[in-house]
Amino acid sequence: MTQPATLSDVAAQTAARWAAVSAPHGTAALRHTHWLDAEARAYDGAPGRWHGEDGRVVGTGLPGAVSAVTLSAGEHVDVGALRLKAINRGGAPALRVFDPETPGRTSLRGILSFPHDDAWAIRGVFRPAAEGQSIVIESVDGYEREEPAVGTIALEVGGEPVELTVWGDLDDELEAVIADGTSNVDAYRFRFLPIELPAPDGSVTVDFNRAYLPPCAFSDHYVCPLPPLNNRLAVRVEAGERIADRA
Repeated sequence: MTQPATLSDVAAQTAARWAAVSAPHGTAALRHTHWLDAEARAYDGAPGRWHGEDGRVVGTGLPGAVSAVTLSAGEHVDVGALRLKAINRGGAPALRVFDPETPGRTSLRGILSFPHDDAWAIRGVFRPAAEGQSIVIESVDGYEREEPAVGTIALEVGGEPVELTVWGDLDDELEAVIADGTSNVDAYRFRFLPIELPAPDGSVTVDFNRAYLPPCAFSDHYVCPLPPLNNRLAVRVEAGERIADRA
């Protein structure tokens, strides 16, 4: 059974989360995401010229000692204060520009959260998906991808039965994307929720205190997945991160 978090645990997690978001090349520093094709051209905020090749990101004419780079998804190169990072979505490469001076980072003062409350750690039952079952995940820009289904978690939230669709790795950790009665009112429009692996009998604790803001809450240039319909709860989930606090 998951043990309740101590005050020192919560403080340490909060500090680590803030460091990851607010770092010079952290989550809030994303200024551009440029989807590339085979033609090399200049893009806003990115020095040099960029194109896609075999799913990778290729840059030429860069200032400094390294004038050309080829980046696979997840790799990056730093040019001056900028960090230029490659991603790939469904075979389509893109260049992300992280800029410490982007207003999304410089205006950020903190992350507002609901008070931690162990009552929001709710017991449920994991139900694995049938073999061969799949789900369609839609992103904020309308892009859809099909993924193997992992399963659902049945639990009761605010007196209402809920069946959360989850995805992830049954050898590591599960995750849900949720919206609730606080969305677009006291909190961002949706949140991510990591969930520890279920026990062999399927029992699992869903701790809504762990709900955190998606990257989209800090920059419009991310392409976050949206919550499935059954993960859009009517009840107010007053737990976890709420909203980015800006000057």
